[in-house]
Amino acid sequence: MPGPVLITGCSTGIGRLTARYLLRAGYRVCATARDPETVRELAAEGAHTCALDVTDEDSMAKAVAEVDHLYGRIGALVNNAGYGEYGPVENVPMDRVRAQFETNVFGAARMCQLVLPVMRRAGGGRIITMSSVGGRMTFPGGGFYNASKYAIESLSDALRFEAAPFGVSVSVIEPNLIRDTRFEDHVGASLDRNTDREGPYRGLVRAIQDQMNRCFDGKQMSSPPELVASTVHRALRSRRPRSRYVVSMSGKLILASQRLVPDLSMDTILRRQFGLTRSGVYNGKYARPE
Repeated sequence: MPGPVLITGCSTGIGRLTARYLLRAGYRVCATARDPETVRELAAEGAHTCALDVTDEDSMAKAVAEVDHLYGRIGALVNNAGYGEYGPVENVPMDRVRAQFETNVFGAARMCQLVLPVMRRAGGGRIITMSSVGGRMTFPGGGFYNASKYAIESLSDALRFEAAPFGVSVSVIEPNLIRDTRFEDHVGASLDRNTDREGPYRGLVRAIQDQMNRCFDGKQMSSPPELVASTVHRALRSRRPRSRYVVSMSGKLILASQRLVPDLSMDTILRRQFGLTRSGVYNGKYARPE
């Protein structure tokens, strides 16, 4: 079992559940969030908690120094903080794109930079970053979110090679759709604010929302967040951690299909799945009754 596990973004969802899962498995957990009040329950369960905002340099540096001072090492970093900004590429304002990359990419990268000296001093450690199936396959409406996850995959590949001589392993976790985390609510809200409902992408956006609702309503395409937490645990306890952990069977099937199907053929498949004509008109294939 590695030393203390520092987890970012523990206020809700996957981060909170992962912290709780690891606590119950006997790990020393440092659960962080921008607002420490949101992780008070985890503190009551035995976690060390502190403020950490991955868009703020001082906040990140102070949190890493605090954990290092408290425990004398950092056994593992779980880069979990992140969110999805969805909408057609043409429509999403660049300030929202930059904000998403600040959290999903630059924050995670800076956390790696800060913990690596601590891990080298201790002779090893583990870095686990939350990516997505969307870090290897891009979906309509998710261009900028997927781009941030592609960036995480690339950074992790480089870091895995660079950090190995120091006994530091680097892995990414690739969930597909995870229910009970309010992710679909955030996606829906971002689609609303980034789309003109009378504009040229109205058919596409309606199709995305209906398809996402359909997937989250069923259990074949979505998975419980506990499955992500258990995958993080598997990566932590493995003697030889994998570079990538695809969380669900649905995610594995999607990535397998991408490898086998040419891009233009995949476009046709997605168009049919989303109920879109070739011209982008939504035919209401999966529309819910009003």
